[in-house]
Amino acid sequence: MYRYTVSAEFANSTTAAEWLHWLRDGHIDDVLAAGATSAEIVRLDDAVTAFEIRYVFPDRETFNQYEANHAPRLRAEGLERFPESAGVQYDRSTGVIEAVFPSV
Repeated sequence: MYRYTVSAEFANSTTAAEWLHWLRDGHIDDVLAAGATSAEIVRLDDAVTAFEIRYVFPDRETFNQYEANHAPRLRAEGLERFPESAGVQYDRSTGVIEAVFPSV
């Protein structure tokens, strides 16, 4: 399995609430339809308003197909609605899931 994590930090809670609504109202469904098998939204325990969206893809190849064929459009939509100029900072990371506990 392959993990794709998007981190977002917000300067204000109003923008964060709008962003969460956008995620829940279709964006996550679009990523799932494009190859992810699951997603979770994690509100981070920080002084600032920050979240991680953690997607699981079956393998790196499926993620690469997502990134080549779907991510540019989905990322552009997100940046248009929630640009860095609105006080949003984004970071992304990927990696192979080595183990899951309890094991299946």
